Amino acid sequence: MPVGVILAFLAYAVFSVSDALIKATGPSMSVFEIAFFTTSFSIIPAMLTKRGERWRDIYKLHHPYLVHLRCTTAILGTACVMFAFTHIPFADVYAIGFTTPLFVTLLSVLLLREFVAVHRWVLLFISFLGVVLVIRPGLRELELGHYVMMIAAVLGAVTTTVLRHVAPRERKVSLVGLQVLYSGIFNAILMVPTFVIPSLEQLVILLGIGLLGGIGGLLLIQASKQTPANLIAPVQYSQLIWAILFGAMFFGEYPDWIAIVGMLIVVGAGLMNVLSEKRPIRWKPRVFFFRIGE
Repeated sequence: MPVGVILAFLAYAVFSVSDALIKATGPSMSVFEIAFFTTSFSIIPAMLTKRGERWRDIYKLHHPYLVHLRCTTAILGTACVMFAFTHIPFADVYAIGFTTPLFVTLLSVLLLREFVAVHRWVLLFISFLGVVLVIRPGLRELELGHYVMMIAAVLGAVTTTVLRHVAPRERKVSLVGLQVLYSGIFNAILMVPTFVIPSLEQLVILLGIGLLGGIGGLLLIQASKQTPANLIAPVQYSQLIWAILFGAMFFGEYPDWIAIVGMLIVVGAGLMNVLSEKRPIRWKPRVFFFRIGE
């Protein structure tokens, strides 16, 4: 097995551990407070490994409006994902999150005028049907977290589409630094009404969430340098395995057989979609959740 694929598996396992810690922390503080601390801490690995760019160039932008739009959608999407993790089952969050490629494809066609083959539309639709099997609207009561996570998927698609357009010309320090800066301001303001002073244990967990997110992003970047993206991209679907495992071990969440079938459909259609893509894939550590290193 290529080294890059192993690193990618490790990266997504790290992401999943970070998500499990978010879910465990959620009931004790607001999503804005969690986002403030974890996003602030997640930049530490990037700062320690930064090469060739200066932080003072952060506002030297070629597409200022699009960069700020990306910051806005990424920050709102992160808040939505954290809310979902703390309110609905682990596997449901990932299953809904994997609809992001569908929205990315729609936006790519409408805004970037990209061509998408018919078989890819069919696979995206099948993947969406798999998500329907997981959440089963109409057959079971959907919670607010399910709707919020769908909003997060749309926001993630906007974030990814904009990034594909601006990334070739913008500095990484701008794309990372501005998002962290604005996220800190946004979440600091919104966390004030319900702010809870973290205990030492909570602070250590928040630090762990942030560091794991940053390290996972760096691992995935290293994986992408060593192995073609078409081999790296399918590894993201391994997160559904971690979701089922962690959900059962730590949160008493046991998906029924219909949900498991739905997840298999999502994974199968997603893998076929990725592997059938002929163009180079610009795969991101998180298409629906902000990570340093995107």
